[in-house]
Amino acid sequence: MALKSSNNVETNVYALEIEISAADFDAAQNKVFAKQKNRIQLPGFRKGKVTRKMAENFYGKGWLYEDALDICFPTAVEEAAKEAGLDIVGTKNADIKEIGAEGVLMTVEVYVKPEIELSEYKELKASKKKVEATEEEINDRINALVERNARLVSVEDRAAQDGDITVIDFEGFVDGVAFDGGKGENYELTLGSGQFIPGFEEQVVGHNIGEEFDVNVKFPTEYTPELADKDAVFKIKLHEIKVKELPEIDDEFAQDAADCDTVDALKKSIEKEIKEHKEEENEREIESQLLQKLAENVQGEIPEVMYDNEVNDQIRNIDYRLSAQGLNLETYLQYTGMTMEQYRESMKDSAIQNVKVRLALQKVAALENLEVTDEELEAEYDKFAAQYQMEKEEIKKVVPVEGLRGDLLNEKAIKFVRDNAKVTTARKPRAKKEEAAE
Repeated sequence: MALKSSNNVETNVYALEIEISAADFDAAQNKVFAKQKNRIQLPGFRKGKVTRKMAENFYGKGWLYEDALDICFPTAVEEAAKEAGLDIVGTKNADIKEIGAEGVLMTVEVYVKPEIELSEYKELKASKKKVEATEEEINDRINALVERNARLVSVEDRAAQDGDITVIDFEGFVDGVAFDGGKGENYELTLGSGQFIPGFEEQVVGHNIGEEFDVNVKFPTEYTPELADKDAVFKIKLHEIKVKELPEIDDEFAQDAADCDTVDALKKSIEKEIKEHKEEENEREIESQLLQKLAENVQGEIPEVMYDNEVNDQIRNIDYRLSAQGLNLETYLQYTGMTMEQYRESMKDSAIQNVKVRLALQKVAALENLEVTDEELEAEYDKFAAQYQMEKEEIKKVVPVEGLRGDLLNEKAIKFVRDNAKVTTARKPRAKKEEAAE
């Protein structure tokens, strides 16, 4: 590959005249032919026995050109852009001037990363909530801890009551015929929980262990079509009644449940956890506010292709996550009732925000001469290796150095903006005073 010329033809667009040598183009054609060889069959020859020259005599010399150019094109443009000192973000169009045994001569118009300005990035304003742990929040946490440490105790001296946990066998019948999915054995049902259809749990109340009885219900209209609005009889056998026994909130409970010496120590520990959690939430909210302001302060003409690329990346990530759940994007879109065009459009605002934020952070890093050292890169690779229990060299194959360097540089830029921001604590709105009676 050789770069013949590079010219700025419009804002953020350069025209590159690129030459692909005869040797490189010939090598690409050999790759294409090697992939297709076993599928080619000429009169008088078996599949796989045809040479490239024989195929060219039959199909014509240019039959491999298009596929060979597809192989050469990305590398040729990348190398040409690098030689021209351009950071390209997309291809606008390509014009093939010459193509043949002597190689390829083409002009490719490329979009380059725009030069942007930031109207402001220091002393950006953000607000945070006051960090406090209310008595209600602390008590809610303690009550949740009490629930987790509750014991189930069997009850044998009374009938089932609302709130009890019962163990039952059941089988449902419609018109005297058992239906699919209507049978269960040793099923734990909390009475009053609403797990079963309306009227079922209420009819278990009042029965004793060992009793066999019928429960008569009517399936709701919105139930499955084969059972909706139908009367049903469930044959029930009650095996066990259990109640939840909650521990007392005392020092012994604090020691057993949370390894705290006293209830007071438990409350202080919970208060600390709540405050730490709220501090983390505050920091995430502050960062979100600052990044939003950075995006708003970006000045410059940004190629539309950068937003399209961001949407493509988001769609690829979503498709990957869906595939991990056994779904695909096409099925997901059917569920949502959206076309791919509508789905892409729904992502446009976040794509614009992400691109502007990324450009803004890169600008901050350049203005403040922020850098990522080799030691910091190696430390990050060590962290990944430990986290995923892989060899560091294997991690490097998956996470390219320049990509990681860019991520770390963005983190430094975010920290710089955060450290230089003006953050105030938002006041709670005062309750309106009641108007005086006339």
